[in-house]
Amino acid sequence: MAQAMRRLGILTGGGDCPGLNAVIRAVAHRCATRGVELLGYVNGWEGVLAGEWRRLDRQAVKGILPLGGTILGTSRTDPLVVPDGVERLRRSLAGDGVDGLVVVGGDGTLSAATELLREGFRLVGVPKTIDNDLSATDFTFGFDTAVGIATEAIDRLHTTAEAHNRVIVVEVMGHHTGWIAAYAGIAGGADVILVPEVPFDVDAVCERIRERERRGRSFSIVVIAEGARPREADGGPPERRARVKPGEISYWLANEIERCIHTETRTVVLGHIQRGGSPSAHDRVLATRFGVHAADLALAGDWGRMVALRGTKIVAVELPEAVKQIKLLDPAIWEIAKVFA
Repeated sequence: MAQAMRRLGILTGGGDCPGLNAVIRAVAHRCATRGVELLGYVNGWEGVLAGEWRRLDRQAVKGILPLGGTILGTSRTDPLVVPDGVERLRRSLAGDGVDGLVVVGGDGTLSAATELLREGFRLVGVPKTIDNDLSATDFTFGFDTAVGIATEAIDRLHTTAEAHNRVIVVEVMGHHTGWIAAYAGIAGGADVILVPEVPFDVDAVCERIRERERRGRSFSIVVIAEGARPREADGGPPERRARVKPGEISYWLANEIERCIHTETRTVVLGHIQRGGSPSAHDRVLATRFGVHAADLALAGDWGRMVALRGTKIVAVELPEAVKQIKLLDPAIWEIAKVFA
């Protein structure tokens, strides 16, 4: 119960994300108002296994709200595959006098947390991913920042593409889903948007560019998610399939476009730029709301839950619900994207 709690732990796992420090700050402030000590484990599950933590009082989190990354560090360590990992976690938390843990992470981190719930660990989850692909929440913090960065890049690329009469292929993050590609493509006025959920036809992409040229538009912007794949990848000519490799789809597509229409085509891979730097105002607010509500769940002893955004409200859902499946791009958003691309 809340009255019996002395110490709460928090960790950030998986890839970094704008807004993580806002969550940490919110949990720290909420704990301080309730007289509960907060320990921040460094480098995700790795820190819990090693018993390495920082004391997080109000002074420790001063000024971190606008900072990108995470002051605690992060890793992709999975305690479930570490030899004796579960027992090491149990001993570490008991030795540190921690009554429960707030776990901030994406699919991998929260999947591990879900398994640990079955082992009797007291955990509360906070969803984190710029890809916005976690079930049970409408949006995750970091997504708005990533879309804003990608949109600004597309805006800038429009002018240089037009000046040189080029096609520019812009690759954004999204291994399994096209949330960033669709939102940034719509916001940036892309001419073609390609997402993992819908295999694309290279010839159709080329025809779209040709059609623009016939209308006097001598340049085109193609936005592609890193996980997008052509239909040929599943059953086309072997010489085409061999060239499609993870992380290289934009280069492959640029070569295909040049081969088809003989127009100079350049590639821009935004990569980690999308998840670095300061979070947007929207993400700071959402992350703060998540942090306060996660702390409240932990202080109330409401374990096994994850905070989520539903409409405009923050709600608590069962943690396993968040990782039961990937949240694919909303078909309604894709239909909007197709109107312009």
